[in-house]
Amino acid sequence: MNNLLTLTGILAPLFFGFFIRLPKACLPALDKLLGITVYLLLALIGLSLARVPDLGRQLGFVAHSAALLAVCIIGANLLAVMWFDRRRPMPDRQPNRHTGGRVGSTGSLKQLLCVALGLGAGKLLPDTLLPPESAATYALMLLILLVGIQLGGSGITLRQVLINRRGVQTALLITASSLAGGLLFAAVSGIPPAQGLALASGFGWYSLSGIMMSNAYGALWGSIALLNDLARELAALILIPPLMRRHPSAAVGIGGATSLDFTLPVIRSSGGLSVVPLAISCGFLLNLIPPLLMAVFPTFSR
Repeated sequence: MNNLLTLTGILAPLFFGFFIRLPKACLPALDKLLGITVYLLLALIGLSLARVPDLGRQLGFVAHSAALLAVCIIGANLLAVMWFDRRRPMPDRQPNRHTGGRVGSTGSLKQLLCVALGLGAGKLLPDTLLPPESAATYALMLLILLVGIQLGGSGITLRQVLINRRGVQTALLITASSLAGGLLFAAVSGIPPAQGLALASGFGWYSLSGIMMSNAYGALWGSIALLNDLARELAALILIPPLMRRHPSAAVGIGGATSLDFTLPVIRSSGGLSVVPLAISCGFLLNLIPPLLMAVFPTFSR
């Protein structure tokens, strides 16, 4: 029953939000509210991490596990999608050599800073001044609702997503190879396979994976999932430009769910307008899949 309630609590706000249509004038305010919610969630992850006993001795384990998980997943992604690009090259296209606005790593640094601030608050403040642990769950549901509204308000229909065959294929390859990477990580780390699959199911959606994995496996594993998905974001910023010329699907897919938003400007500036539909289709699907997988896999590792 608890597993069914978790799944409903995650999927219902997403699909409910998808069918809410806001006026275009409200979308900038929605984006700001979404950003605030993400930072709030990251701070709450830091608070939950502060409650871990003997945290200092565990930080090396967190860093090592997150790095190993990222290597397993990103390596599997690149092998799978670069192979796909070689087998089925995209039609000739004219790359966009204008680099546009620069997208750096400051966003990721701000996200880590929010976690650090939450951790500091959890260590310094008395328990009476801290929010209850259930606050993270409610904030997550709000985040998913806002993401659903954002997806619905983007003007993208499911038909437009699904008719982009290469986008669907890329999303499925990223999903399958990420899960393969999660199984490899589980085998190396000695954790249950289902836990490795759950940890690998974020696809770059760090605010979702951090809270859901904390709820499923504890704050340490939630932090590992968060750092793994932030590593994907940073790897995407570095790898998209050199990959785009010969492996455009790999360049798009490496960003996972972020190819719909955070890494889209880099994708556009590196690959031109012709690759944007691929990125939107792939990113849209990789935003829909993680909540389902991260709600289902933990049920098999308990």
